[in-house]
Amino acid sequence: MASLTIAVLVGSLRRESFNLRLAEALTRLAPHDIEFQRQRLDDLPLYNQDDDDDQPEPARRLKQAISAADGVLFVTPEYNRSIPGVLKNAIDHASRPYGQSAFAGKPAGVLGISIGAIGTACAQQHLRTMLAYLDMPTLGQPEVFLQAKDGLFDDDGGIGKDSREFLQGWMDRYVAWVRAHAS
Repeated sequence: MASLTIAVLVGSLRRESFNLRLAEALTRLAPHDIEFQRQRLDDLPLYNQDDDDDQPEPARRLKQAISAADGVLFVTPEYNRSIPGVLKNAIDHASRPYGQSAFAGKPAGVLGISIGAIGTACAQQHLRTMLAYLDMPTLGQPEVFLQAKDGLFDDDGGIGKDSREFLQGWMDRYVAWVRAHAS
């Protein structure tokens, strides 16, 4: 099988982000021919349509990385029942100007972790609505709404034993999804 490149967008800037930990732990569950490239979002200026003709360098870098990737993995926290502004800003930069979206046709996976009991269910629903508009085939099942609890991660930063089988199954489905949809 051909190797794949996955652009990873983590919707948190926090140094000790649960979602960053989740993204890093998930990559360990993927086959070795998958390259995950976490995208830098902290240097993106706020999206301004006036800049569409001459996008800032960080926006061009993000857009090029997504264009070159075979798929996109979104790992998002939930703030006020939606996605964080940093993730929305990145999506706006990489999808503009209108008709020139780097996301179009890219297979997507969505998951997240939060301290709340419903995980990131509301944020994921908002994100999935955006991804549908952006013409991204998005893995629908299984859904992953994780609550940050002791034991979710093991001492080595991997997925803990109680969640490993479920998340391994998710990763296997996601990789198959990307392989089936990658152009």
